[in-house]
Amino acid sequence: MGEGARVAITGTPGVGKTTVSRMLEERGFALVSVEGLAEDFGCIGEVDPEDGARPIDIEKLGGSLSEAWIEPAEGVGVVDGHLSHNLPVDAVVVLRCSPETLKVRLGERGYSESKINSNYEWELLGGAWNDWDESVPWTEFDTTASEIGSVVDNIESWISDGFKPMRLGSTIDWVAHMEES
Repeated sequence: MGEGARVAITGTPGVGKTTVSRMLEERGFALVSVEGLAEDFGCIGEVDPEDGARPIDIEKLGGSLSEAWIEPAEGVGVVDGHLSHNLPVDAVVVLRCSPETLKVRLGERGYSESKINSNYEWELLGGAWNDWDESVPWTEFDTTASEIGSVVDNIESWISDGFKPMRLGSTIDWVAHMEES
């Protein structure tokens, strides 16, 4: 790719977005987080005592970034966060993980049972794919048992190959996997 691009690294909490994003940063990609951008643009609220999260006004943030990012990116940067696919990015990488494995990962993080269950359901149903913008290249990678370095290699190859294929729909169907078991 000759020009720069902003690539969203999205997926359900616990799939490995931050780990993958940091590895891409180590390889020379610029890295920003949705939370950091929300703070910079005044689009984040106070901590919600019920779930411990800080709500982000993603529509306001997207509008602010559409203005701030009017010029193409210099180099390739990644935007880490489960809402990053809703921002004005040039491509989207959706990280996926088996819902059963995700439950374990989120439990180890100390998530409440209701938060674990809502994220389990979000992953089971395809999460970010429900917001798929067909005008932007999207792809997905399964991080359940994959060597994370291999996932990063594949993402880097997809970026350097101009985001081909340009429109890859979700190929992971957790419901079908569960029915096969």
